[in-house]
Amino acid sequence: MVSVITAVYNRAALLPRCLASVAAQDYPSVEHIVVDGGSTDGTVDVIRAHERSLGAWVSAPDRGVYDAWNKGLALARGEWIAFLGADDQYRPDAVRRYVDTAAANPAAEYISARVALVYPSGAARLIGRPWNWREFRRHMCVAHVGSFHHASLFRRIGTYDIAYRIVGDYELLLRAGSGLRAAFLDSVTARMDAGGQSDSTAALAEARRAKLRHAAKNRLGADIDHAVAFAKLQYRHRVWRPLSI
Repeated sequence: MVSVITAVYNRAALLPRCLASVAAQDYPSVEHIVVDGGSTDGTVDVIRAHERSLGAWVSAPDRGVYDAWNKGLALARGEWIAFLGADDQYRPDAVRRYVDTAAANPAAEYISARVALVYPSGAARLIGRPWNWREFRRHMCVAHVGSFHHASLFRRIGTYDIAYRIVGDYELLLRAGSGLRAAFLDSVTARMDAGGQSDSTAALAEARRAKLRHAAKNRLGADIDHAVAFAKLQYRHRVWRPLSI
């Protein structure tokens, strides 16, 4: 079984497409767990309307997305666990492709893929590259939306640290370090909307703190990484324009 966890808060207009994309998977054994943070915009009504296609759902105030994901992990029964944002969507064959990749890489505890990052204009770019520790210790080079985690990984290194508000997914894999047993699915498995806090100076500051905490970089190296990432962030916001794909 595969468990897909979706954290949501006040996304009534967009959540249905996420739910539909999981329900439409051509792999037969998927449980979709939805963790709502106490929405007030009709999101809970949307969840109830799709209740028959869900493995489980809860609605209560939480302390952010990583707290919600941890709640989902406590409910998950799958051998493999993925996290799909309320604004995001899987391609219909996504889960099957991950399961096939897992079968071909029996030692893997983490599988990443490519994701289409879509802008309001409709333009998009692809993100997500193969796991590589030397690159990962500099910046988040894998796409979390395009990732599957074996349940044993969480038993080995723990769940998400809710002290991080933006880069808890990065911090989790820093914990795994160079010993992470990873595989790569060289296909686009999902689409996600661009924007959000992950593309911000606050995210860069959290990433720097996580690197120092886990000794992925010394202070000078973390400062250099931060400066380079900040320059790239400014370029993206002021100059770069995505191309349609």
